[in-house]
Amino acid sequence: MADTLQAGDAAPDFKLPRDGEGFLTLADFKGKKLVLYFYPKDDTSGCTAEAIAFNGLTGDFAAAGTAIVGASPDPVKKHDKFRQKYELSFPLLADESKQMLEAYGVWVEKSMYGRKYMGVERTTFLIGADGRVARTWRKVKVPGHAEEVLAAARQL
Repeated sequence: MADTLQAGDAAPDFKLPRDGEGFLTLADFKGKKLVLYFYPKDDTSGCTAEAIAFNGLTGDFAAAGTAIVGASPDPVKKHDKFRQKYELSFPLLADESKQMLEAYGVWVEKSMYGRKYMGVERTTFLIGADGRVARTWRKVKVPGHAEEVLAAARQL
């Protein structure tokens, strides 16, 4: 079941539209490590801080042989604006159908001020060059997170 995706499991495949144009698939990263992080919404404070943190470390991730991809249910046009505004150097995937979010178990029931709704649980997956989940961070707190993921990528 998707919500029990564990280290060692095969990462669910995907093919989604990305910012700019075109599509990305899991196979595009075959033989490379991948940080796949899921976030709720473009241009909100936490999501912006997380994107900027990962962006600031793209050179370090590249040196560790690791690509970075962000994914949210926002449409491609919104991703384009977000990526341009903050000069992000990694792709953003648009999962408007929420199929990938569900496959990775990050589309969950949330609650705010007593109101229940469906949304993205901020989650990061480190996927090994073999296409298997190496590590998972759920309910991510943004400060220090990108650095922690980088340390794990260097050890993988």
